[in-house]
Amino acid sequence: MNISPDQVVFWRYGWVELNETIVTTWALMVVLALGARLITRRLVVDGPVSRWQAALELIVTTLIAQIEEIGLPGARRYLPFIGSLFLFLAAASLATLLPGYEPPTGSLSTTAALAFCVFIAVPLFGIRQRGLGAYLRSYLQPTPIMLPFNLISEVSRTLALAVRLFGNMMSGAMILAILLSVTPLLFPIVMNAIGLLTGLVQAYIFSVLAAVYIAATATVQRAPPPPA
Repeated sequence: MNISPDQVVFWRYGWVELNETIVTTWALMVVLALGARLITRRLVVDGPVSRWQAALELIVTTLIAQIEEIGLPGARRYLPFIGSLFLFLAAASLATLLPGYEPPTGSLSTTAALAFCVFIAVPLFGIRQRGLGAYLRSYLQPTPIMLPFNLISEVSRTLALAVRLFGNMMSGAMILAILLSVTPLLFPIVMNAIGLLTGLVQAYIFSVLAAVYIAATATVQRAPPPPA
């Protein structure tokens, strides 16, 4: 039993290797890109819409509503990034229905890369919304002595994102593999359905946490009104 899809190597040349994590990650990206292209090439505004367009509109409107509920004004500005995170993680979980497939999120390298994307996006959105000076001053709040603690918090929450997603996805795959080897067919099918649901929940949580981190830095803090 492979603990991580990194262990399945298809091709190696020196220190360069092509493992299952890389293959499944790129396959998911190609499928999502082609699917988005096929669905959006014939969008209609008036009249009946296709089921694919209806499903796409449902996903987009739901994501926008969730972003707005978190407290990010101008939700469409953050939709491409947060929506891409959610769709990739959701597709990685849904693809577990395919026999022989192991999600790339079962590899720490993939979850760390996704968390690193959030780590980079948070200050970029914060600087864009508040300006460079105001964003850097936020690390000195409430007092300058908090600077090292704020920096540590920035790094630790990114690490927590990666480890949380990796742990949940890997543990679900390992439990399913163990049950497949020691129990009859019916129970692993039930566990597979539970694992699928858990993966979708993790996709939602990861995306929501990314939006929360962005909201914490991108939301402009306004001074309270003067007393009357």
